Amino acid sequence: MIRGFELTKEGHPRLFYSEDDVALLRERVNAGPLMSDLSDYVIQQADRLLDEPILERQLEGRRLLGVSRECLRRIMYWSMAYRLTDSKIYTLRAEQEMLAVAAFEDWNPDHFLDVAEMTTALAVGYDGLYHSLTMDSQVTIRNAILNLGLKASLDSKMWWLNYPNNWNQVCHGGMVLGALSIYEDTPEVSLEIVNRALTQVQSGLIMYAPDGAYPEGPGYWAYGTSYSVMMMAALERVLGSDFDLSKTPGFMASAEYILHAVGPSGVFFNYSDSGSNPGIRPELYWFAQQQNQSELVRLSEHNLRHLRTQGARLIGDDRMLPLLLIWRVGCYQSSGSMQTHWVGHGENPVAFHRTSWTDDDATFVGLKGGSPGASHGHMDVGQFVMESDGVRWAVDLGTQPYHELEAAGLDIWGGDRWKVFRFGSQGHGVLMVDGAPQLVDGVAPIVAHHADASKQYTIVDTSAVYGGQLKSAQRGVAVYQDGIVQIEDDLESLNRTSAVRWAMVTHADVDLTYPNRALLKQSEQTLLFELLSPESAILEVIDISQPRNEYDAPNPGAKLLCVTFNLAASSIARISIKLIPGTVSESDQAMPPMSDW
Repeated sequence: MIRGFELTKEGHPRLFYSEDDVALLRERVNAGPLMSDLSDYVIQQADRLLDEPILERQLEGRRLLGVSRECLRRIMYWSMAYRLTDSKIYTLRAEQEMLAVAAFEDWNPDHFLDVAEMTTALAVGYDGLYHSLTMDSQVTIRNAILNLGLKASLDSKMWWLNYPNNWNQVCHGGMVLGALSIYEDTPEVSLEIVNRALTQVQSGLIMYAPDGAYPEGPGYWAYGTSYSVMMMAALERVLGSDFDLSKTPGFMASAEYILHAVGPSGVFFNYSDSGSNPGIRPELYWFAQQQNQSELVRLSEHNLRHLRTQGARLIGDDRMLPLLLIWRVGCYQSSGSMQTHWVGHGENPVAFHRTSWTDDDATFVGLKGGSPGASHGHMDVGQFVMESDGVRWAVDLGTQPYHELEAAGLDIWGGDRWKVFRFGSQGHGVLMVDGAPQLVDGVAPIVAHHADASKQYTIVDTSAVYGGQLKSAQRGVAVYQDGIVQIEDDLESLNRTSAVRWAMVTHADVDLTYPNRALLKQSEQTLLFELLSPESAILEVIDISQPRNEYDAPNPGAKLLCVTFNLAASSIARISIKLIPGTVSESDQAMPPMSDW
């Protein structure tokens, strides 16, 4: 807790750059093709946004979030385009937009993410364009930040204040940016906001402990972390310190988590409510700068090299992208060869394995443990994805837009959540016993992992999510250096016979060539699926492209490759699967039982 502070950066702009930095920015833009391409892209997008209609206060369901995010996108691009070109057309349009949202009756404090992102938008514009705004506009925008943003957050009933999820990071981050942008005129409220954040944002940052695996998945890592990084960067610039927030256990290590969460195909292991497109992440450049590690931005750099030809498809959610021009500074050192095996513990433990970082056809597997009860969780304990030869064979269907489900009358944050196909057990590559779902409160830890020259493996104890269904259960994944993958489940039954379903979700065409084999074909590549045990199991394909409920999103081309069998009372069973990439010339790799790994 701090009682007061002095601004080490006075005047405007100051949150992310100063007037002196603008000249350096222009030098960097002209120094190389990637920065030049990025600068051109930002200006092109800023020009495109000029023709958009002025934003209005239109809620989508219970959210104003889409309007707030669009406002932030526009202000980010126009502010940066002005710095790159000196053209007043951008400042005039930004001023018009900010005055329009400042006139809203409120920024929807019942869904406070909306307020946080709108406050961020006006803080960025107020700070970055301050000297281009009329005095009347300065007053109006400043009052909106104060009254519709900061003061709206001072309600003690705000549940996110010390709650461990992305709301805590985004809301505190947005409020701090607003407070730092108008501090001279609102010192008491700004001081209260900053002090509160320094104390209570720890509840959000603790999610990264112990080693960086973000429990809400890589997509929400990008959301929560981007706001934490903006907050830390602004605190450092404006107050001279981030007050050790970046030293929170696991926070800095989480950049490596994101590095490993992306397969050779360039998409995330999109577990829980995560999206699949990593895009170009500006905050990763902040991490790379802080840790002097070039590997952390390898995918973003790859996408940046193709920005001119492929554009928005590579970027994904782009409202923060202009910050990349600020944070892509200098040359970072390489730490040498990167580990191909990464394991993170915490509330939703996860493991990633790959055979190579330089081979686009490398085998990649992601496996998660954890709990369906985690924030934004699915019944996906034991879910795995698998890639080889540039194809993702085992997939996660991902999330479904919340507003679609809420519009259908579902309470997706309550009892209706597990009715949704993509959220429940049926839509995932997990075990099901007697058709029952996983237990929401069960927790599955990673109990063993190892990597050597011949193979890498991870084992998850899934027993707790099958309480009352099985006596014990473990799932293991092993990746051999030649690219072959072994997936094993070791089960022990209760004193009754149980029907077991093992599943892998895939978009590939599946040909059941033998009772225990399937040939998968996709993008002119193949994968051989071989069921090693149990011998009595049945291998079948179930079409899930059109789930049975009208509110469920379709899953074009998706199917379950299922292994089903009856598990006798008080017995043990070993489900062993061998996945052989089509480019592997020899398939006689021994498959020892998980107990011998």
